[in-house]
Amino acid sequence: MNVRDAVEADADRLAALTGSPTDVMRNLIHDRTVRVADADGTVEGFVSYDAENATVHVTQLEGGAELCETLLAEPTRFAAREDMTVELLAMEADDATQAAAERAAFERCGPGPRFDGTATIKYRWEPESETEAGTGTTA
Repeated sequence: MNVRDAVEADADRLAALTGSPTDVMRNLIHDRTVRVADADGTVEGFVSYDAENATVHVTQLEGGAELCETLLAEPTRFAAREDMTVELLAMEADDATQAAAERAAFERCGPGPRFDGTATIKYRWEPESETEAGTGTTA
């Protein structure tokens, strides 16, 4: 599995994965950071995110639980370099995203907003402090 930057030519495949119009996915590629998981020339999933103030917001995550966990390494790596937190909303019924977030060290921090009447769960990831980095313990 190769994780790479999305290019405009990926818009059709992202549209197929999400059920969104191709133009919407093309705009996403232009307006956000979008990383795709590519297996043998086929995009299997993707993550999009943007940064505002001190938080990286995951705006879309598509793929199975293992793939999503791999893709979440992209915004968390960026956030760690910039000393930022990462926030993610998962639909209440989206077990794959919830499992991926929890395995990627995101903490469930309560309910998120409702979208079209559907409940969401808010997850947050914070970079390790310098005393914890590499040791897994606090000083």
